[in-house]
Amino acid sequence: MKQRSARERLLWAQFDALEMGSGWDDTDVAKPQIMIEDVYGDSHPGSVHLSQLAEQAKYGVFEKGGFPAQYHTTDICDGCAQGHDGMNVVLASREAIANMVEVHASAVPWDGMILSSSCDKSIPAHLKAAARMDIPTIFMPGGSMRPGPRMTTSLVAGDISLREKRKDAIGPQEIRDYKLTGCPSVGACTFLGTASTMQCVAEALGMALPGAALAPATMRDILQYARQAGRKIMELVEKDITPGKIMTPAAFRNAIIIHSAIGGSTNATIHLPSIARELGYDLPIELFDEINHQVPHLGNINPSGSQLTESFWFAGGVPMVEWMLRDMLDLDVMTVTGKTLGENLEELHRDNWFDRNLGYLANYGLERDQVIFPVEKAPEKGSVAVLKGNLAPDGSVIKYSACCEEQRSVVNGIARVFNHEEDAYAAVVNNQINPGEIIVIRYEGPRGCGMPEMLMTTEGIVCDERLNGKVALITDGRFSGATRGAAIGHVSPEAAAGGPIAFVEEGDLISYDIAERTLDLTGLHGVPCTPQEAAAALAERAKKGILPREKRKGFYKLYTDHALSAMKGAGLE
Repeated sequence: MKQRSARERLLWAQFDALEMGSGWDDTDVAKPQIMIEDVYGDSHPGSVHLSQLAEQAKYGVFEKGGFPAQYHTTDICDGCAQGHDGMNVVLASREAIANMVEVHASAVPWDGMILSSSCDKSIPAHLKAAARMDIPTIFMPGGSMRPGPRMTTSLVAGDISLREKRKDAIGPQEIRDYKLTGCPSVGACTFLGTASTMQCVAEALGMALPGAALAPATMRDILQYARQAGRKIMELVEKDITPGKIMTPAAFRNAIIIHSAIGGSTNATIHLPSIARELGYDLPIELFDEINHQVPHLGNINPSGSQLTESFWFAGGVPMVEWMLRDMLDLDVMTVTGKTLGENLEELHRDNWFDRNLGYLANYGLERDQVIFPVEKAPEKGSVAVLKGNLAPDGSVIKYSACCEEQRSVVNGIARVFNHEEDAYAAVVNNQINPGEIIVIRYEGPRGCGMPEMLMTTEGIVCDERLNGKVALITDGRFSGATRGAAIGHVSPEAAAGGPIAFVEEGDLISYDIAERTLDLTGLHGVPCTPQEAAAALAERAKKGILPREKRKGFYKLYTDHALSAMKGAGLE
């Protein structure tokens, strides 16, 4: 077996001595060396259990004659950052984690890597680092949390938090009961948010073992996947199968097809282009729209459906969707099994994997067709649309599968303009937003303040009976994968880059049309206008310039000074 570690450790005798000082013996240093890096830490349920998976992966590496070493770069949780300035650094953390994995993987000549995470930014960070380093790598997902009471998710928090801020709307017992039951186990939150979406995307790219995405984090299966990853990485090292041979343009197209079919998070439209960029590929936002016009939406998964991610895995998960859509996919792409996608699916079929877990679904009184719709019964095509127009010349995104029917056609509304999400949320809480209005939140893009998500505000809207289904939100920021309702994000160019959204004024009229994929300013201070008049008004307003940014420092300054457009993945230029 060709070994980078065997060649380069001979350059300096201290290398072996340092490893043996860490507990290796003199035979270990001659074995293929595998870095197992995770985001283990006490920060949140998606990370606190990953040390157990890493331990199983180590056993697998040992079994096949390698020697593993564990590294950690802890991630952070969007939920813990919700509602305060901590959310501003969450997207930037993707770059920090990717950079630290690069540091760890570069300083030692590893023969292969296993990377393990569960959640929103750490998964794309690991895939970016894998692409950047291009040594044999397997991604190991951290799986799904258990359902909450009555098959709820942790996002009961949206309703709880809104009522907490309104006088006499909730009592302390209800708040305490939620806090004790909202996150009942380790694993990623059990809705199809960005965490669950990116687990599925990693598998659809071929970087995770078949069926590993969203395995229940408290069941034995996930430990078996981790052990198998340890064994399989040794085979990839032997065959020199690297991420560059797996994450090809065809694999990215497959991943977008699966993302469309399951109703995945809009954040994938940031993360996939950023991963592709590491490999030298341009993944245009228009490709997402093209595919979403063609692919049936099969996943009946919260928030675009009624079921939870654990049930999705029991119903067959990503492999089942791939099996159903195999005529649309490139089955010849290579995967981390050392086999093609087509070979993986045939092997799962022979092994009865597709049916083995249906009994768990029966425990909940469910059948597969209630969780993953048959192709012929798909209610719609796709789940995400890319809207363009005079407010978003470069593009914007909306997850229409999570909108009510009334918000999916042509929608006209009166602009309520805010330069900070906190102000918009306060307006929702204090009943200052009215049905028929469109909330505009700007200066929240990558260079504006790091592109925070707007979950607190979108949940405030949908949890208010007076506003739910009657108010849209438009922003150059982004949304949680759990976002419900008419939420148009990633508006580009962003306000901080002088995009048109910076020059919308209170009382202007805005229109969007999902079918026609448009987003436009259509009136000035309540008076309808022509496209030419709108363009002239925006140009005149632009002469005043954009708002100055506050003084920044450290990594946050580095990110907001150099972040790319959301349409280019919002990575560092």
